[in-house]
Amino acid sequence: MTPIKLITTYNWANTKPLNSLKVLDLACGSGRNGAWFAEHGAEVTFVDRNAAAFDNLQTAFPHCHFVQADLEGNAPPALTVFDVVLVVNYLHRPLMNWIADRLDENGLLFYETFNKRQAEFGKPSNPDFLLQDFELLHTFAKLQTLHYFEGKLCSEGEPQQKAQLIAVNLAQS
Repeated sequence: MTPIKLITTYNWANTKPLNSLKVLDLACGSGRNGAWFAEHGAEVTFVDRNAAAFDNLQTAFPHCHFVQADLEGNAPPALTVFDVVLVVNYLHRPLMNWIADRLDENGLLFYETFNKRQAEFGKPSNPDFLLQDFELLHTFAKLQTLHYFEGKLCSEGEPQQKAQLIAVNLAQS
């Protein structure tokens, strides 16, 4: 399980130690991104609608938390704030404010998902699951942007059109 490079190439030297972070991995799927933090001792809350995805994670990371939730069908789970929030390959626009509200003061948001040009390469092609140009920047404008990218990335040899955002919450809680 290889995490996205957005996480592994970030300069973590200017943050709290990794083993003291509280991390939210939203719509985590296999949990590959949150697992990277858990391997470094972070307390990760994995959230996904598919509880079966948690089986291996629960064995590997007993210090972490697991929340089964249908993020699109119900109210989002009642969760506290986190030092890091991860959203990868997932887009449900009604959750965007809720996602921003999960960031503690100086909390970091790592968001990477498909943009509208992905339809040229294949799935996903439904516009409901594809970002518009600069949508992440506009949606999370109240956060300070540390990194932003829109364009072609290669993942496992396959070209993909994505947007990436790393942003920090400088507002006091």
